[in-house]
Amino acid sequence: MMDETTHTPEDTPHSETAADLGLQQELAAAHAKAAENLEGWQRAQAEFANYKKRMARDQELQEAEVRGRVIKRYLEIVDDLELALKNMPAGDEWGQGIELIYRKLLSFLEAEGVTRLEPLGQPFDANLHEAVVQEDSDEHESGTVTEVLRTGYSLGERVLRPAAVKVAK
Repeated sequence: MMDETTHTPEDTPHSETAADLGLQQELAAAHAKAAENLEGWQRAQAEFANYKKRMARDQELQEAEVRGRVIKRYLEIVDDLELALKNMPAGDEWGQGIELIYRKLLSFLEAEGVTRLEPLGQPFDANLHEAVVQEDSDEHESGTVTEVLRTGYSLGERVLRPAAVKVAK
């Protein structure tokens, strides 16, 4: 015979259901907290990845800026060598040596990605050219570069030094 103080699970469904309900609520809260933590971790990972990309891009830009400044200084030497070669007496052996140095410097700049701007006969572009003189011209259309006074150079997409030009008006 059954003791009156002993209860079977069928006798007390209300008390067990309340305990189950409490555990289910705790489990749901734990799942919600875990999902929140996972979302926060994923967001932090994405922010860190973006930070690394931004830092790499900033470093590349800074390196390109420094590189551009150094190369610009070499362009002044190129100008001086070109002037010396224009005024070189014919058959001068020293002049031939200067020309070899000039070619070597140009090949160095080319290896670094520096290219000459060739604006002669092209439409004037304020991003690439610096208009020093405007002159009337019957031979050229208005806004066309008629003479290059100082060579311009670019490094990749970036203009290191605009070409100083004469423009037809």
